[in-house]
Amino acid sequence: MEKYKVLLVNDDGYHSKGLQAIREELLNNNFEVVTVTPDRNMSGTSHSLTFTRPLKIEKLEENFYYIVDGTPADCVHLGYYVVLEGKKPDILISGINTGPNLGNDIFYSGTVGAAREGTLLGIPSVAFSPASAKNPDFKTMAKLALKIVRQILKKGLPDKVFLNVSFPNLPEDKIKGFMLTRQGRGAYKEEIKKYISPSKEVYYWIGGEESLEEEGEKGTDYTAVREGFVSITPIKLDLTAYDGIEILEKTGFLSF
Repeated sequence: MEKYKVLLVNDDGYHSKGLQAIREELLNNNFEVVTVTPDRNMSGTSHSLTFTRPLKIEKLEENFYYIVDGTPADCVHLGYYVVLEGKKPDILISGINTGPNLGNDIFYSGTVGAAREGTLLGIPSVAFSPASAKNPDFKTMAKLALKIVRQILKKGLPDKVFLNVSFPNLPEDKIKGFMLTRQGRGAYKEEIKKYISPSKEVYYWIGGEESLEEEGEKGTDYTAVREGFVSITPIKLDLTAYDGIEILEKTGFLSF
């Protein structure tokens, strides 16, 4: 059996139970796994790279490294160029995240940002997340993730496209199957909380409460997981709104 090489990254850090679950599943199935993670939770860092200070890689054990105070995209960059010395792995896996990356979450997600960075480097890439951070069964998700990983290795992905995969928080026998989906709108009720410190300083905490109640459009990632399916959303690197070019041309937008 061919032994595939995986570059495994995440945004939650090396202690993440989701990361440990998929790493164990891959190792138990004869994959060579090189793991590069942040040294702390770096959720919400999207696709940012660190240009303002140096980064350090510390080796924990064989094929397990972490980057001190680096972003998920930093992990991909240094994992590829430094740890693997520019030799492409067969696949890049980001996750399994500890919380959801549905709908508009993908613009903020470090998990998705890492998969996007891998795609920019020409590596087939996939991001895995649960539909909710409430009691995720990472062992089941890792087993399902392996099926998707094998399909990517067997079938390949379209050029400059990666996958964002979301698992419903259900027992394996309750999951209805896999569904190709499009990006939904969102899965959070946004809120900003105001706090006052003992020294009377005012500060704010940006956050939100998980919600799968509002969106009902068929075919979205959001709706698929709510109905018990594993959502598989292909995401492309090209963000150009081609219909927007046509509309602006028709309205004479450039007639200054």
